[in-house]
Amino acid sequence: MEILFLLIPLSVALVILVGLAFWWSVLSGQFDDLEGPAHRILDDDDAPEEQ
Repeated sequence: MEILFLLIPLSVALVILVGLAFWWSVLSGQFDDLEGPAHRILDDDDAPEEQ
């Protein structure tokens, strides 16, 4: 029972830290272009070299 006095505040602090990290990533533009990198792979320049 006494372990709950430690685990509950630690879990609340962890949730707050994860929430702050997610909020920072949203505000810094990490999720702005989700499809761009996937399309960049397909648009790779695979032209054969001239010999």
